[in-house]
Amino acid sequence: MTLSSVSPRNRPRLAMMPPINRTSMAPRPWTTLADNNAPASWQAIASLRRWCLFTLIVMQTWIATNYMASVLPYHGGQPLEIAILVLFAILFAWISAGFWTAMAGLTVLLRGGDRHAISLTAAPDMPVADDVRTAIIMPIYNENVRRVFAGLRATYESLARSGNLSRYDFFVLSDSSDPAACDAEPRAWRELCEAVDGFGRIFYRRRLHRIKRKSGNVADFCRRWGKNYRYMVVLDADSIMTGDCLTRLVQLMEANPGAGIVQTAPHAAGRETLHARVQQFAGRLYGPLFTTGLHFWQLGESHYWGHNAIIRIAPFIEHCALERLPGTGSLSGEILSHDFVEAALMRRAGWSVWLAYDIPGSYEEMPPNLIDELTRDRRWCQGNLMNLRLFTLRGLHPAHRAVFVTGVMAYLSAPLWFLFLLLSTALLAYHTLAVPQYFSMPFQLFPLWPEWRPERAITLFSTTAFLLFMPKVAALILACRQDTRDYGGRSALVMSVAAEMLLSAVLAPIRMLFHTEFVTAALAGITIKWQSPPREDAETGWAFAGRRHGWQTLLGTLWAVGVYLLNPNYIWWLLPIVGALMLSIPLSVFSSRVSLGHRTARAGLFWIPEESAPPRELVRMESLMGDTGAARDEAFTAARPHFYPQVRTQRSLQGAGENS
Repeated sequence: MTLSSVSPRNRPRLAMMPPINRTSMAPRPWTTLADNNAPASWQAIASLRRWCLFTLIVMQTWIATNYMASVLPYHGGQPLEIAILVLFAILFAWISAGFWTAMAGLTVLLRGGDRHAISLTAAPDMPVADDVRTAIIMPIYNENVRRVFAGLRATYESLARSGNLSRYDFFVLSDSSDPAACDAEPRAWRELCEAVDGFGRIFYRRRLHRIKRKSGNVADFCRRWGKNYRYMVVLDADSIMTGDCLTRLVQLMEANPGAGIVQTAPHAAGRETLHARVQQFAGRLYGPLFTTGLHFWQLGESHYWGHNAIIRIAPFIEHCALERLPGTGSLSGEILSHDFVEAALMRRAGWSVWLAYDIPGSYEEMPPNLIDELTRDRRWCQGNLMNLRLFTLRGLHPAHRAVFVTGVMAYLSAPLWFLFLLLSTALLAYHTLAVPQYFSMPFQLFPLWPEWRPERAITLFSTTAFLLFMPKVAALILACRQDTRDYGGRSALVMSVAAEMLLSAVLAPIRMLFHTEFVTAALAGITIKWQSPPREDAETGWAFAGRRHGWQTLLGTLWAVGVYLLNPNYIWWLLPIVGALMLSIPLSVFSSRVSLGHRTARAGLFWIPEESAPPRELVRMESLMGDTGAARDEAFTAARPHFYPQVRTQRSLQGAGENS
């Protein structure tokens, strides 16, 4: 497909795509083994660290489970109590894993870094040969066209300022089916090329058949043009990356010829709703602890999240084509969460996968409201459940088997928690309504008296809360050791953390029920429609919230009434759960409001560095969005905390300096 485009300088007719240079990228059977795991210097230390993690989790879970047994009336001697203890052990181990991951990240950050970090393998001024070509690809599907090309232009101009533009080509790979998007995308491509003189460097292609969704789109690019490039950087439709970040990624790949994928840790920014601002704040403040901790345990066997990462194309073509999962039902067919699988296949073939946790300049956007976040979670839930079918795949590295398990536990923990709460309620009903059994075993000489130990229950609850919230407190302490002005100042930062912890605790039961629904639907064979998430600040209406949260409100109300009738004293233990469910509709509606996002900004809450001192690329993207960007600029300029006069407003960069 070509498109006539004549600039004011009489530019000749140019193609939307470069000449095709085909190569084969055929899926291999899952049983085909391509094992080339050559020893690396970091593998021994990675194994030692993982054994330490495993030991810490097992020991902590063993102690807590035994303590939980002492809390139960019959100390785990009844079938119902045994089931509760099993669920408690699984859930506590999951919490313990998150806690120790954050503590590992805290240790690394306090020490100033990890000597095994991939960012230390190449100097910032390391030269890269001119013949090292990199493709920056952006698969899209029925997206906000103006947002896509504004973000792409901001990335392009940043790369041009870095002086390394000549080594990169940009590809917009469309799977869009919406007629309006199909019409707007080619025009937006032409306007972008004319604005930055990008003909012959920025390309656009729309597939007529959306085979295998995003992974199929990327594979199609690799078959057509992959031979022309050594690396590709995969972007989402909401991704923005700086030229320095892109240059750094290529340097790291060149310095590590055994690296197959280097994943950045994107920072979320650009949303204005209350929900999104809280999530942006949480990700910006707490995220570095967890991403650094993940790097500490994983090293060269890390996650790949499908975007804002660089990939070595040759091994990707050879080893990462995805075959369908055999069978029928919702957990078979095309791979949905392809990124985890591609990373596992890359490592199985002997190529390392790294998380570059300390490279700045990588950005993305968050869902604007709770319902959109949960809609995205449903897609991820089904994709991760499908991936678990590959757990026993021959030749897979144990670290990536663990990645599959953690991906599933991120959603399976919800129904397990829900079942734990239901069994706890059933245990209360049993001991309230049934006659106590003092002789439950044959030939028992002495009666078994049920013991209630509320003081131990309080201790165990406090310990669990400590493991859940200590990483956030640690992140706060770490931030307070540095300059807190980008978070609105120390007082505002402390209040923001307290408010975020409260809101996250209130939303946790709501997410629990939704994730339980998603897991149940996937296991029951109910398929979903895989669509792109919203790229704008969408607010939730009352009627829509009622349809999505009404059953949760009813369940919370009936649950609270039932427990109160059984034992009024127990309702205080359950109130954080049922109370949140009863308030789910107004919580979902009000947290989606842009006006409340602006009010919290004016109050100095939930500020992040990308708002206080906006990166040049984000400012440029907002200015290219036109009226939307101008409205946001005006709102946040008015909302800047009065106690933060030193904020480095970079809006002036929208002028001649940006357009040069």
